[in-house]
Amino acid sequence: MNEAKANQKRSPLKHKSLRVPGESLSEERDRIVEDELLPVFMIATFAVLFAVLEWWRWLTKTPPHPVAATLLAVAMIAFCGYRLLKVRARLRPLRLGLEGERVVGQFLESHRGADWHVFHDVVGPGFNVDHVIVSPKGVFAVETKTFSKPAKGEAVVKYDGERILVNGREPDRNPVVQARAVRDWIRELLLDTTAIRFPVRGVVVFPGWWVESPKGKTRPDVWVLNEKAFVKFIENEAVVIDEADVALASSRLVNYITNA
Repeated sequence: MNEAKANQKRSPLKHKSLRVPGESLSEERDRIVEDELLPVFMIATFAVLFAVLEWWRWLTKTPPHPVAATLLAVAMIAFCGYRLLKVRARLRPLRLGLEGERVVGQFLESHRGADWHVFHDVVGPGFNVDHVIVSPKGVFAVETKTFSKPAKGEAVVKYDGERILVNGREPDRNPVVQARAVRDWIRELLLDTTAIRFPVRGVVVFPGWWVESPKGKTRPDVWVLNEKAFVKFIENEAVVIDEADVALASSRLVNYITNA
């Protein structure tokens, strides 16, 4: 019982994301497809297969084989159950990750201004950048990492400038390496489209978590923060890009996104 309680998880997100246009229609469409259309299709498919089997037995004068049919049915059910568990295990983190990206994206949008441009889900060759911010304080390539918190006890992300530990465990893929890769790609994209080498910083955001980062005057090349601290970090930065170049970089990103 105690072990089961220790393994319980809770979402790090305190609030749900705002709904997007047409979401109710999308949910209703999915409900109709999943709850009404798929069962009918499956029943019709099994009916056709049963009819084909009966015609085959009639044409070939084959006697019934209930034992073989039962073994086949058991094997199919076991396989389907296995696949269902695998799919559910994949869908859970995807659902949490989607919610985390929406929450962070909407938080960033709430700080959008005349000189603060926010882009979401910028697609690169074989990857995507969750969020890109272009502002006079710099360009920021943001990766959102949403992890479930334990139901009780400590919930801390620790960062030493190179490695990240989420409640004492290192993620399967190092988010710092990923943040550097998307940072470099955004820098090169802007260089190719503007002929200007913009200052781009990689950022990893853990929404809803307490993040402990290295202390001192010199910050790591990649920031690891929660969404609220990230905005404060930007506000405390010095102006490094003039308004004309902010507008230029933003327009080039718009062109890339809309024509990719």
